[in-house]
Amino acid sequence: MCEILRFNLTNEGYEVDVAYSAEEALKLNIQHYSLLLLDVMLGEISGFKLAHMIRNDPKTAITPIIFLTARDGENDRLTGFSLGADDYITKPFSMREVMARVNAVISRINTKKMTTSRVVSYERLNMNLTNKQVLLEGHEIQFTKKEFEILKLFIENKNKTFTREELLALVWPEDAFVLSRTIDVNITRIRRKIGMYERNIVTKLGSGYCFEG
Repeated sequence: MCEILRFNLTNEGYEVDVAYSAEEALKLNIQHYSLLLLDVMLGEISGFKLAHMIRNDPKTAITPIIFLTARDGENDRLTGFSLGADDYITKPFSMREVMARVNAVISRINTKKMTTSRVVSYERLNMNLTNKQVLLEGHEIQFTKKEFEILKLFIENKNKTFTREELLALVWPEDAFVLSRTIDVNITRIRRKIGMYERNIVTKLGSGYCFEG
């Protein structure tokens, strides 16, 4: 089951680590994970006990938890939610359902983070200026520092055309020598990453680039 979950989550675009016991899980840097999937019946330390330990550690207190378990009684569900679980899925379950619920929890948590931070956005493309995070339809996209600054500049100044020289001066002010070609390379990467909004970044022949709203 662990390998099936790993396979499907990896295909969904997530990076996945697997631990076959609570003791093994506790050796990982749990605070670095975006979501934890826990079975209840894990051995000497149960999933419920592990969840309790996670919630009582300030470093992992807000880490999302989904239980995946054969324990389907009402008391088990209530115990799971009382421990702070974000969802509780009982076996047997379909992988499509698990993927949908994982995506929903991740999206909800990311959206919540956005509401408590300074954000600029365009439709379903959101930029968290506090933690330098880019979300497209709730899913995080990895940006380099310069790519982030360029996209931020575009979204904050929709329909404004920036010359390559202006972008170099605004984004690379401390670099002694950067070729204008560097701008083109970064724009190409940004377009590839923002998917449905790639055409919003328009090349103005002889002028520069513009994010059209």
